[in-house]
Amino acid sequence: MSIDHDRLFKELIQTFFEEFIVLFFPAMHEHIDFHHLSFLSEELFTDVTAREKYRVDLLVETKLKGEDGLVIVHIENQSYVQPSFPERMFIYFSRLFEKYRKNIVPIAVFSYDTIRDEPSTFTLQFPFGHVLDFRFFTVELRKQNWRNYIRQDNPIAAALLSKMGYTESERVELKKQFLRMLVRMELDEAKQRLLFGFFETYIKLSDEEERRLRSEVNEMETKEKEQVMELIISYEQKALEKGREEGVKQGIKQGMKRLVQTMAKKGMSVKDIANVTDLSEEEVERLLE
Repeated sequence: MSIDHDRLFKELIQTFFEEFIVLFFPAMHEHIDFHHLSFLSEELFTDVTAREKYRVDLLVETKLKGEDGLVIVHIENQSYVQPSFPERMFIYFSRLFEKYRKNIVPIAVFSYDTIRDEPSTFTLQFPFGHVLDFRFFTVELRKQNWRNYIRQDNPIAAALLSKMGYTESERVELKKQFLRMLVRMELDEAKQRLLFGFFETYIKLSDEEERRLRSEVNEMETKEKEQVMELIISYEQKALEKGREEGVKQGIKQGMKRLVQTMAKKGMSVKDIANVTDLSEEEVERLLE
């Protein structure tokens, strides 16, 4: 099943917006008034020439300290390499400015696995003159060394360890440090579940790696060891329960599908099957397909 990267990043950054800004843009953080925050609805833009539609990932309306005017922070997650991305950022900026007529702070988060030098400008110039020099802020996750972030009690840092630069041999240590961060931060269950789900989407240890993780956790200091092990066991149980629920749902669906197909083979109409099974006619038709 494909991963909805944009949805995952939007949910993460929307939940921990201030933590995201302070982690990657501390100078910007000093100027933003985080008491004035509102998340705007998604903007959908149509590229008529390419016949494609693009949806802006995250728009945050806020204020700068000591100023009355509003500003909009636009954060775009880019999960794949796209040579024309700077141009797209400029088009987003132009259309957002046209609609809102407010100062806009454009930020791009590059979250793909390759390491490359991404441009942060879009320029238009001629031999006879310079027309445009559009710049946007960037975060290139794969270039970040994950070990530089493990001492920070920042939930964004914890989740994004899974997208930073690490080697295959560091995966077990990476997850161990992620769990230690979760324990230290003492977040509520909903936020903790969000971070854990994000991390596990991108780093799923093998059975052998999980055994190594448990072994290394057992060598930790007693109090921390108990807390981390409790966290591991808790999420293993939740994963098992979720698997059981999905298995039951799948079994019910397959059983209903066989029943509907049997009724159809006996000559019953879609309408009659719907009346007998309490399904809608559309649901019956989908099962028959």
